[in-house]
Parts: sequence; C-alpha cells; structure tokens
Amino acid sequence: MRSGQRLDSAQRLRRMHHQLALAYGPQHWWPAHTPFEVILGAYLTQNTAWKAVERSLENLRAAGALNLDGLRALPLPDLQQLIRPSGFHTRKAPALKAFIAMLDAEFASSLDALAATPTPALRRRLLALRGVGPETADAILLYALRHPVPVADEYLRRIVERHRLLTPAPDRTRKGYDALIQLTREAFASDPARDQARLFNEFHALTVAVGKAHCGRTADCAHCPLAADLRQASS
Repeated sequence: MRSGQRLDSAQRLRRMHHQLALAYGPQHWWPAHTPFEVILGAYLTQNTAWKAVERSLENLRAAGALNLDGLRALPLPDLQQLIRPSGFHTRKAPALKAFIAMLDAEFASSLDALAATPTPALRRRLLALRGVGPETADAILLYALRHPVPVADEYLRRIVERHRLLTPAPDRTRKGYDALIQLTREAFASDPARDQARLFNEFHALTVAVGKAHCGRTADCAHCPLAADLRQASS
C-alpha cells in the first residue's frame, strides 16, 4: 500500500474514533473491579460472549476465588467447573493456573512488579504463556497493567474490512492482527504520548459498542455513526 493511502486510512480511523465518541460517550472499560478481574476476563472471553464470562466471574466470586489467593488455592477441577459457562473450560482453567504460576515464580506474586516490566519484554512473556494470543496479551497489557498498547478484535477487523481501510483486507491470522495494530498506532500517532493508553482504551471499547450494534456477522449500516465514512469508501 502506498504511504499516502495508508496515512489517509489512519486519518479516517482517527475520525471514526471521534464520531464514535460523540455517538456513544465514554465507555469506562474494562468492566471489572480490580486488575486481576480484568486478567480473568481477558482469558475467559476468548471465543465466547461477555454474558457467559459474567456468569463465570459470578461463580468465582461466590467461591471466594475472584482474587489471586483464592484462585491459586482452588483445585483445577473446581476451577474448571466454576468457569464452565465461558466454554473451553478444560483449556482456560490450566491457562489461568499457568499465569498464576508465572506470576508467583517470576514476579513475587505481584501484579505491580509485572506491570513495571518494559512493554516489549512483558508482551513477549505473556505471549509465551499457554492460552495467550496477541489479543489476550494486549488486553491484559492495556486494561489490567496500563501499558499504552492498542487492542484489535473481530469488530475492528470487520470495520476495517468493510470501510476498505487496508488492502488487502486483514484476515484472522497473526499477520492480519498486526496490521490492525499498526493502523491503530498510526491513527493515534499525533496524540500526546501521555494520552495513548486512555485513547487506545476508549477506541477499543467504542469499536466494540458499534460492532455489537451495527457490525456483526451481517452489517446493519442503518443509523450507524460510521455510515458517512462507509459511503465515502464506497464512492
């Protein structure tokens, strides 16, 4: 893609953020009370709807396991049963246990020590964990540990594809994910560095909001806040 075309796409994506902010207002994401709850949610939301995650989190809360000590003490079979509503429980439960084992062994059981690790090294370490892909790692970095990294998901991929922001359109591979992340970084590159984490946070939350309302498997463009940009892309 020509650099001028890429820059135009980044500018359009930045304008979309503004349009979505006007339409939906502040999102106050991630929906959790503690950083550890954010991490649990980032694992549990893989390949499932958030309502299912909420049921799993309620089960953990009732069991006194919605914190590091409680989850550490919980036997694996019990953890699997409690998070069963989220699906893939036999895979997600060992992955959560692996995260805690890493935190205990390498960061003295401290999320603050984990968060103090430089972003590139910390992202590599998270990606080396079982059950952690790029989206989960970036969600943990941004929402739980406050690192200024973008998060891309299926909603953003659909928006970028349908608005023709990237050629070729990003697929669901790691390469497609990285293209979405790079485009998002370019869209917010002119914003002050101190604002990056907040902007990436709001942008991801806003794309989820518009995605749920208008950009599902079948597009529903009527009354979408981004309809004007879509008409521009189609002209």
